[in-house]
Amino acid sequence: MPKSWPPHTRRALIIEDEFFVAHDLEEIMHALGFEVCDLAPNATSARSLAMSEQPDIVLVDVCLEGGREGIEIARWLREVCDVPIVFVTSYTDQSTIEHIRDRVPGAPILPKSAYAESLADAVGAVKPGI
Repeated sequence: MPKSWPPHTRRALIIEDEFFVAHDLEEIMHALGFEVCDLAPNATSARSLAMSEQPDIVLVDVCLEGGREGIEIARWLREVCDVPIVFVTSYTDQSTIEHIRDRVPGAPILPKSAYAESLADAVGAVKPGI
């Protein structure tokens, strides 16, 4: 059964398998006025939580549990749930950036080394359905 959120509360889903990064992102999103639906460490949890919690935005790491499945779960979430995506990743090489842009066009990509400084701008820039 989904949680009952007040109608004006924006909700974020965080897909991140590094415990400390996930909790840091959670604190930042709370400071930005979001409730955090939950923290998902993998694609399976992310699909389930997204369907039950219906987040307004999803923060996604590229590398989950040793693989780069974050890009594919982000693509799926955008297509199936029509939710905006923001990538927060350590993988900022040109090949990965191009793959993200190909699979999830328009999604902001924030390097983990600097996400705290730029997350508010990235969250404010995404629009539903993009």
